[in-house]
Amino acid sequence: MNVVLTEKQPMIPFKKQMAEHVQSIDLSVRSRVFGNGRGWVFTPKHFQDLGSDAAIDSALRRLKAAGTIRQLARGLYGYPVQDPELGTVAPSADAIARALVVRDAIRLQPSGAYAANMPGLSEQVPSRVVFLTDGPAREVKIGRREIILQHTTPRNMATAGRKSGTFIQELRYLGKEHVDDEVRAILRRQIADDDRSAIRKDLRHAPAWIADLLRPLTELKTAA
Repeated sequence: MNVVLTEKQPMIPFKKQMAEHVQSIDLSVRSRVFGNGRGWVFTPKHFQDLGSDAAIDSALRRLKAAGTIRQLARGLYGYPVQDPELGTVAPSADAIARALVVRDAIRLQPSGAYAANMPGLSEQVPSRVVFLTDGPAREVKIGRREIILQHTTPRNMATAGRKSGTFIQELRYLGKEHVDDEVRAILRRQIADDDRSAIRKDLRHAPAWIADLLRPLTELKTAA
């Protein structure tokens, strides 16, 4: 009987293996944060594919302690924009909303003055930003900015996340009496050729006066 002798491989200490694993997760988390750029708002759920919840939480704590990221609220972090004159700049409402969608597994629809401000229908920049949601009502305060989540009906959420939904909420805020040719022109400029069919389908979810206003804006102009 022939016996093959092999060189015994050295055992890697368990503590060293764990340290290398932790370092690998830390580097992966840091790389994802840097890759999304300054202004990104995120939650631990954005890193679920990289490791366990405990490992991700530890990595985020270390990044926070190093001053790389900021904790904005419970389970909500930001990679802040640094301005040479203003210092640390607060994240945008839209960035916060996108993170809340992931954290809470909800849908959000801009509403009120914030919705009207997005395409330039209103010059008002609200400090209290309102989103309609199919999740629970709540308030998230980050610095001087308040994000208000208002639970609403399925009909109002039927077009959430689509251009038509924002149009509907913009016009609700303005009111029929404030819609003039300038408003129509602004809306028309927001409608790309690829949007027209989807917006027309969504008009069934809009109040009649809004549907009547938007329908002509989705039609292609024919040359004279």
